[in-house]
Amino acid sequence: MSKPKQYEVIWTETAKRDLVEIIEYISTDSISSAKKIANKIRQRAQRLESLPTRGRWVPELQEIGVFIYRELIEKPWRITYRVEQDKVYITGVLDSRRDLEAILLERILR
Repeated sequence: MSKPKQYEVIWTETAKRDLVEIIEYISTDSISSAKKIANKIRQRAQRLESLPTRGRWVPELQEIGVFIYRELIEKPWRITYRVEQDKVYITGVLDSRRDLEAILLERILR
């Protein structure tokens, strides 16, 4: 029996920055909680190496016909990503309590 295909999981600079901001924010209350949450998010994303299509299409983008971004939920965060050949690019870690359109607009204006 052959071994399942493995994908390389790559964090974009934007996603790395998102994770750092989350850790910094949470660490003002609890460093140990910030570490636990960061580890949970990283582990969840790393699981994409064996099954990258496990996440759903991003609903807000799907509504406008964009089907290249998927997401995993690690409450309350949304881990967004895209799959290209044998690579999975983590594109963002977003707070699901915020409006996605507002987040994307902020990013465009940076």
